[in-house]
Amino acid sequence: MSIASSNTNMRVPAGFRNLLEGLAREVLRVQPANVVTFAAQYFQKLLEQREAGGIDLVAWGAMLED
Repeated sequence: MSIASSNTNMRVPAGFRNLLEGLAREVLRVQPANVVTFAAQYFQKLLEQREAGGIDLVAWGAMLED
């Protein structure tokens, strides 16, 4: 079975790689039974920290990638 390919160039948004690496590290460290629930809680915590005026890991990760 073959899948037609396209010439579409997709770019990963700035900071996304760093964000996913942080999630992966925490999943490996904690070893949660339910990774999806853990990921939802992880991202909710990051969102709450950003809204409280804390560090925005996406913006910080984007600066690191530059």
